[in-house]
Amino acid sequence: MLPSARRIAAPLVLLLAAAELPAQSTTAPIDTAITSSHTVTINGQRVPYRATAGNQPVLDSDGEPIASVFYVYYERSDVQDRSRRPLVISFNGGPGSASVWMHVGYTGPRFLHIDDEGFPIQPYGVRENPHSVLDVADIVFVDPVNTGFSRIIGDANRNQFFGVNEDVAYLARWIDMFVSRQNRWTSPKFLIGESYGTNRVSGLAQRLQSSHWMYLNGVILVSPTVLGVSRDGPVGSALSLPYYTATAWYHRALAPDLQGRDLEQLLPEVEQFTVDELIPALARGGSLDPQRRSQLAQRVARYSGLSEQTVLGYSLAVPTGFFWKELLRDQGLTVGRLDSRYRGIDRADSGERYDYDPALTAWNHAFTPAINHYLRDVLGYETDLQYWMFGPVNPWNRTGDRTGENLRSAMAENPFLHLFVQSGYFDGGTDYFGAKYTMWNMDPAGRLQDRMRFEAYRSGHMMYLRQEDLATSNQHIREFIRDAVAAAANAPARF
Repeated sequence: MLPSARRIAAPLVLLLAAAELPAQSTTAPIDTAITSSHTVTINGQRVPYRATAGNQPVLDSDGEPIASVFYVYYERSDVQDRSRRPLVISFNGGPGSASVWMHVGYTGPRFLHIDDEGFPIQPYGVRENPHSVLDVADIVFVDPVNTGFSRIIGDANRNQFFGVNEDVAYLARWIDMFVSRQNRWTSPKFLIGESYGTNRVSGLAQRLQSSHWMYLNGVILVSPTVLGVSRDGPVGSALSLPYYTATAWYHRALAPDLQGRDLEQLLPEVEQFTVDELIPALARGGSLDPQRRSQLAQRVARYSGLSEQTVLGYSLAVPTGFFWKELLRDQGLTVGRLDSRYRGIDRADSGERYDYDPALTAWNHAFTPAINHYLRDVLGYETDLQYWMFGPVNPWNRTGDRTGENLRSAMAENPFLHLFVQSGYFDGGTDYFGAKYTMWNMDPAGRLQDRMRFEAYRSGHMMYLRQEDLATSNQHIREFIRDAVAAAANAPARF
C-alpha cells in the first residue's frame, strides 16, 4: 500500500561525514517523520496500524544534536488505551548492523521474499508477515549511529558512539526521548536484540533503570553473544560440540544409528558428554592419559561427523573455522558460519578455512533490495542516502563489557523483569549451547532461573528465516510478552 503521508516537524539538515565509506553529497534529516496507514492479517486477524519512518536526534549535554538516528515505529491503530499496550524496542547487532534483519525478517508486519527455508528468490520485495507480533505489541526498529539511514552530525566526536558502554549510554538517552515523545512511559516495555544487539539490550536494561529510571518488563536475546561471561580455556573449546552434532546431523554426516534419531533426542546426550566428560578432559591438557584421549577422540569424532585423526590432530578441540571447511570437504562443499544449513563452493578444496560465509552472502542478496524498496516505495521515506546494512563503526571499544552482569543486576533489582533467549541449532557464530551456558552462568546462584526461558529452533543465526520457525519463534515471543505483563499486573514488585 502506498502511504497517504503527513510530514511531522520541519527537517533540519547538515552535511554528513562517512569515514571508511565513500563520501556522499547528500544531507540527512535530524528530526522528521512520515506516517502512513496500513493493515496486516496476523493469525487470521486483520490488524490496522500506523507506520512512522523518521529520524530523531541524539542530544549532547548542552541539548545540541550530535547524531540523527533513523527508526520505524509501528502502532496498532485500533487501540484506545496504550497504558497497557506493550512496546517492543528492537535492535540488531554487528556492531555496525542496521535493524533490517528483524525488521523485515522477523517481528515486523512485512516480510521479505524468500523461500520457506530462507533462501533468496526473485522478484525482490516484501509481503505481509502473518506471524508478526504487532497484534500484541507496538514495535520500534532502531538503526544505531552509522547504520541504516542514521548518521553522525557534523564533526561530533565518533568515539562517543562506538563502544560497548558508549553505545548503551547514547541509546538510553535516545530511548528516553522516544518514549517521552510517544507518551509511552506507562506502557509495559520490552527490548529485543540479535547477536551483538544482545550486548546492547543487556546493557540498556541496567542503564535505563539506573540512569533514566525506566524499568522494563522483559528482554529478549536472539542468538546471544558471550555478554562478557567468560568462556576461556577448556570451556570455550568444548561448547561448540553440540552445534557440530546438529550441523552434521542436518547434512547426514553422522553414523546411521545417530542419524536415525531425532535431533532433539540426540542433542541432550551430546550436551551431557560435553559438560561431564569433554570439558574436564580438556582441562587436563597434556596430562590426559593417552588411552582416555583416544576414547574421547572417538566420541568427539562420532558426534561431529569428522574423522578421529582430525580430532586428535586438534587435541580434541576442533576450531569452528576448520569445521566449516572440513565437514563436507569430500563433496567439494563448505557449510555456513551463521547458518550451517547453507553450503558454499570454494576456489580450492584444500585449506583450513572457507572463502566466504554462504549464509551471510545469501542474506545480503535478499535483504538489501527488500529494505530499500520497502522504506522508499512503501513507507515513502525520501532520501538520497545509501542505506548502510553494515556501517563504519570501527574502531569499536570493547573494554569493560559486563553486559551479562548488567542484565543480571537489572533483573535482581526489578522483580518484573523477565528474560527470553532464542537460538538456532545450526548457528555457528553464536552457538545455541554457548547461549545456554551464558544464561546459566549469568546467574550462578540460580536465583533468577524462574524468570528465564530458553528456546532453540531448527535453523541458524536468523532462525526466523525458516517459515516453520518464523511462526514458532514469534508465537514464543507473543507468549513471553503476555506472561511477563500478566505477572506484573496488579502485583507488587517484591521478592
